[in-house]
Amino acid sequence: MSQPLTSAEKRDLKARAQRLEPIVKLGHGGMSEAFLKSLDAALTAHGLVKVRFTDFKDEKKTLGPQIAEKTGSALVQRVGNVAVYFRAKPHQLSS
Repeated sequence: MSQPLTSAEKRDLKARAQRLEPIVKLGHGGMSEAFLKSLDAALTAHGLVKVRFTDFKDEKKTLGPQIAEKTGSALVQRVGNVAVYFRAKPHQLSS
C-alpha cells in the first residue's frame, strides 16, 4: 500500500469486515504462490478480504504482515485465527 490507513478508515473497514465470511484459507501449503495468487485475486475482486488460518496458527502474528507486504495490501486487523486485508480497487474508467 502506498500510504497507511487512517484510524477512521481502519474503523470503517473493521465494521464492514464483521459481515464477511473468510474467502481464503491459509492451510497446510502455507504462504505458497497458489495462496498468494488466490488472495491477490480476491483482493482485486472485493478489496476487503477475510483470511482464516486453518494451519500455521502459531505463526499468524509474523505471517500476517508478511502476507500484506507480498500482496500489496494493508492488514486491517487480526482476531483469533482470522485476519482482514484491504487493498483499494483500481479506479474503473467511466464510459
